[in-house]
Amino acid sequence: MATDKLFTVVGTSSLDGITKVRFANDVMRTKVLQKHNHTDIVLVELPEAMTKLAAVEAIQSDEAFASAAAQAAIADYLDAKAPKAKAAPKVKATAPKAPAKTKAVAPKATAKVADTSAMEDAPF
Repeated sequence: MATDKLFTVVGTSSLDGITKVRFANDVMRTKVLQKHNHTDIVLVELPEAMTKLAAVEAIQSDEAFASAAAQAAIADYLDAKAPKAKAAPKVKATAPKAPAKTKAVAPKATAKVADTSAMEDAPF
């Protein structure tokens, strides 16, 4: 998870027909949600502080969240946030290749330097 924050209150609420899981550390969060026109607000206190994932798993079978909208929001949250097992890397099966043909490389020509020490007319 991206965070290790712990929460003592978890629940669901609907806004504009969309139900989502909500987290808080105080039941007074209900007033804030009502102020912002949320409906179907259901928040419960947890027996101990929990991470978001553990809290959602704890309320999944709670009777207070038996409605279809609440169960759908919980399922969506778990689908999005639950850790997924990493798939094994795919290995490509390829046929063995024929050995590459090598070309003969001609030696590179080197520049010849003339010895000018014996010449009298050698330029400086």
